[in-house]
Amino acid sequence: MSGDYHGHPRREMLAFVPADARRVLDLGCGSGAFGAGLKADRGDGVEVWGMELDPDAAARAGQVLDRVLAGDVRRASAELVGERFDRIVLNDVLEHLPDPGELLRDLLPLLAPGGRLVASLPNVRYFFNVKDLALHGRWDYTDEGILDRTHLRFFTRSSMGDLFAGAGYVVERQVGINTTDSRAFHLFDLLTLGRFADMGHLQFACVARPAAEAGS
Repeated sequence: MSGDYHGHPRREMLAFVPADARRVLDLGCGSGAFGAGLKADRGDGVEVWGMELDPDAAARAGQVLDRVLAGDVRRASAELVGERFDRIVLNDVLEHLPDPGELLRDLLPLLAPGGRLVASLPNVRYFFNVKDLALHGRWDYTDEGILDRTHLRFFTRSSMGDLFAGAGYVVERQVGINTTDSRAFHLFDLLTLGRFADMGHLQFACVARPAAEAGS
């Protein structure tokens, strides 16, 4: 595992947390790089809490975030009972869990009125992943990426939506991120008339609201 595994700033996810979000919970916060970037971008207007399983990463996060809990994100609802957040962020966390839907359901009470859940998930239908499987018969686990050996679940764009719907959310926005600039993929995309455009995205980001929210 690379030394910066817990230190990815995930700047591409900052845009999914609006300027009016004053209280943010970053589950699986690593060493706090994303939350620190959010605080640097928003100044004193945002309070960022984190939760992280790795104790060393949690200790580093504690130096840059407002509060950090060291522990399993699956205990978030118990550890944070009574707290409310404008945004709960899950950057590439859900694929590491045996039952990600259970965590999503448990997080519903932690959302403030009008609060939203923000998440990113690897796209198992990514062009190069599918190519390695279809053409070379390879499904090789790695230290990071889509086939990270710690991943327990795999998602496509549609199954990501199903996950949130089944846990009591409505997906308001779903966007492909970290899109390949590969000439091979763009030729494939051209030849298939864009029917498989989702395969160009390494990940998908989404914003979801509770289905029980007024007006759903």
